[in-house]
This record gives sequence, structure tokens and C-alpha cells, in this order.
Amino acid sequence: MAQITAGMVRDLREKTGAGMMDCKKALNETDGDMQKAIDYLREKGIAKAAKKSGRIAAEGAVTAYVSDDGKFGAVAEINCETDFTANNENFRELAKKVTKHIAENDFADLDALNASKIEGDKTVSDLVTEATATIGEKITVRRFTKYKTDGLITSYIHMGGKIGVLVEITGGTHELGKDIAMQIAAANPSAIDRDSVDAAELEHEKEVLRKQALEEGKPEKIVDKMVEGRINKFYKEVCLVEQIFVKDNEKTIKDVLGSEKVLNFTRYQLGEGIEKKESDFAAEVAAQLNQ
Repeated sequence: MAQITAGMVRDLREKTGAGMMDCKKALNETDGDMQKAIDYLREKGIAKAAKKSGRIAAEGAVTAYVSDDGKFGAVAEINCETDFTANNENFRELAKKVTKHIAENDFADLDALNASKIEGDKTVSDLVTEATATIGEKITVRRFTKYKTDGLITSYIHMGGKIGVLVEITGGTHELGKDIAMQIAAANPSAIDRDSVDAAELEHEKEVLRKQALEEGKPEKIVDKMVEGRINKFYKEVCLVEQIFVKDNEKTIKDVLGSEKVLNFTRYQLGEGIEKKESDFAAEVAAQLNQ
């Protein structure tokens, strides 16, 4: 049996909004498996869908660069160790420079990016290593996405680099593109439309909803119809074009787009999927004083 820590209970509460004792019981029932615990709480009707962002722990910035004509652009996440460094002017300039370099070139992966020349004979890797030495913290380029289009590319950066969005649409105005990018930043869709919903995500949701209905005591013969009804609500939450527009709740994104279509989008949230080592601040201070 896995040891259930207070930190695990806290994380589950943050992800689901369920009570402390319910979270502790769910973790005990699932041997500390966070995803299974989330499903357990949902099946019992105790929690809603887990927040997609997960626990945000890494520091740094999500940055974007789009050409003046909107025909190409990139979004990237560059990480460092502390929020102090994330707000350092040298770090910010490095992040902007690397993102512009990504947008103006074509790289198959991070290895190709890091090996590419960016300033004379200096590679991106050289620049990052120099910044690490100067600033005194480990700095890494974590991920990037680039789009080229005959349509229009726009970007949106939220909260100074905590969330970044790059979106490609068939055409329209810069204002339309920015509205769509802001929607993606705020509502965090996982797909453009129903046809592009991940099959595994859809099947997982159906299974959770089925167990939820059975837990509510519904007769098995009507459960499948209930699930199909609830799946429509799921689609409205995860499909961009079916979401309610954050700037006008009388419209869906499909209404806002009119004759235009979203071709691609990427949404990066700073540090998603990365867990920082938890530490006891008081113990750290005591250790420093005793050195």
C-alpha cells in the first residue's frame, strides 16, 4: 500500500475541489494513483472533471512571436528555477530571441534547435549555457510549436507568460485571431471540434460517466442513453467551436468565426506536467544558518 501524504491529499483537492477526507479515502482506495483517485471521486459524484492544467510548479516564461504579415509564428516554453529569474530582463530577452529564431527557421525537434546557429558561431545551446552561467540558474528550452500558413496566425500571452497560445485560422482579421487565442487561453479546449476529440479521451469520459450513472442507481437499460446525453455536455466543454465565447455569452466560438475556420492551435501553460521537489522552507533557512 502506497503511503498517502498530506501533499498528495492537497494536490487532489486542488485538482477536484473535493473535501479533504474524500480525497484521502480516494487515494487510499486507489493505492495513491492520482488519476484513478480523480476518476473514483467523479464516479462517486463527489468531484467534477479534473482541472486540465495539473499542478503548475516550474518557473520561466511562455513566449510567442508572429511575423508582421501573420504568415508564420511560434510559441515556446523556456524554464528556469525561480520566479525571480523568470522576471529577470536577461532571461526575458533570451526567451524572446529564441522564440523569434524558432519562428524564422524550421526545426524538427529540440536537438536540432539547440544545435542551430543563432548569433555568429554561437548555437542556441551556447546561448542557454552562457545565460545559465550568468544568471546562476539552470535554464532550458522545454518545448516549442511553429506554424506557417496561407491564412492567418495570431498569438496571445496571458499573465506575463504563464499561458501562451498560438492559433492558425483560415483568414479574417487580427482582432478575430486574438479573440480566438484569448478564448483558448481562458477555456482550455482540448480539440477544435467533435471530429478531432482524442478517441482515448472520449472513451475514458464515457466510462467515467457510465460508472457515475450506475453509482446514482440508474437502471442499466437507460444508462447508455444518459451517457450519450452527458457526452454532449462534455463536447461543449472540450471542443473549441462549441464553447461559449468568453467575451459574449450569447455566442459560441462557431458564431464568432463566421465563415472562417480554426486549422490548428497550441496552448502552453507554464510548468504543466512538471513537479518541483517539495521542501520545508523553515528547514532550509535553519540549514543555511548552520552552514
